[in-house]
Amino acid sequence: MASDMDLNAPHSMGTTIIGVTYNGGVVLGADSRTSTGVYVANRASDKITQLTDNVYVCRSGSAADSQVVSDYVRYFLHQHTSLGQPATVKVCANLVRLLSYGNKNMLETGLIVGGWDKYEGGKIYGIPLGGTLLELPFTIGGSGSSYLYGFFDQAWKEGMTKDEAEQLVVKAVSLAIARDGASGGVVRTVVINSEGVTRNYYPADKLPLWHEELEPQNSLLDILNTASPEPMNIQ
Repeated sequence: MASDMDLNAPHSMGTTIIGVTYNGGVVLGADSRTSTGVYVANRASDKITQLTDNVYVCRSGSAADSQVVSDYVRYFLHQHTSLGQPATVKVCANLVRLLSYGNKNMLETGLIVGGWDKYEGGKIYGIPLGGTLLELPFTIGGSGSSYLYGFFDQAWKEGMTKDEAEQLVVKAVSLAIARDGASGGVVRTVVINSEGVTRNYYPADKLPLWHEELEPQNSLLDILNTASPEPMNIQ
């Protein structure tokens, strides 16, 4: 086991990943911090990976493990779609499950598969460590998820609009970034519906602040002379 100060330790996405269904599609979201022990190896990584035109996967855990699973699934899906039949979200999620469960003793990764197809509409599937497949209206994963269960109990509702769902995802990831030392950087979202795919990016200085967080400043003196902002209203 590598120590926290070993810069050659495996790259780990101590992460916050989220998948939410809404009335018409799905929204996926993630932070962008990749760490090696306590060292931030990449502060702007992209943890939402395309599998097909209409299905994406959010990756957490070991960066290498999640990348190789995504690459294999993308290869299998290319073979599948070359026969002329587009892959459904369920097919994509089951391929991820097969790889994760078949190699569960060697992989350290949790994944969220989300997308839209003409048969079942927007669907979210969670594949946590070990390879279980869970179809859910929303799911959260990664180290930052520990801070979000109560938040989602309060904030989640059925039948949200696209804008409401994306606002919820951005707000949740920003809360995890504020509380979880292994989550950070920017927030990336992917919105998937019958009209296609939209990717959005929210830089750190545009994210909402939470209780006791300080406004970003240019110097230490500015920080010391600035009062804490008011707690954010989550209504």
